[in-house]
Amino acid sequence: MKITIETEVAAPLDRVWRSWTTPENIQQWNAATADWHCPKAAIDLREGGQFCYRMEAKDGSMAFDFGGDFTQVVPRQLIEYVMEDQRSVQVEFIANGETVTVRETFEAESENSGEQQRQGWQAILENFARHTEGLRS
Repeated sequence: MKITIETEVAAPLDRVWRSWTTPENIQQWNAATADWHCPKAAIDLREGGQFCYRMEAKDGSMAFDFGGDFTQVVPRQLIEYVMEDQRSVQVEFIANGETVTVRETFEAESENSGEQQRQGWQAILENFARHTEGLRS
């Protein structure tokens, strides 16, 4: 099953792209809830490159690495990757004048319901939008 989520970001395309692809920005927005954070982010944004984001509960009770391999990168338009469990993800960046639609389509996993996955990924995407809209340049 594939799940698609999206958000509208009130920021220029270059800022949206930079916020999505730089470790210092990823660490600021990459969490589904306020009690989680992303203390480390490494990204080699090119086809064949890899990424690894460390996700941790702020109370130290849980942690995991979220990573994968980039399969396609079209700057300011498209990022595709395969996660470590071989599920694929596509992220589209669609400029709409003063805003950018960011649309993610991912293959669902089997441990959690589709709705739980949709909600978690959407929450992270909304954090991304808020962070990006708050950047000055």
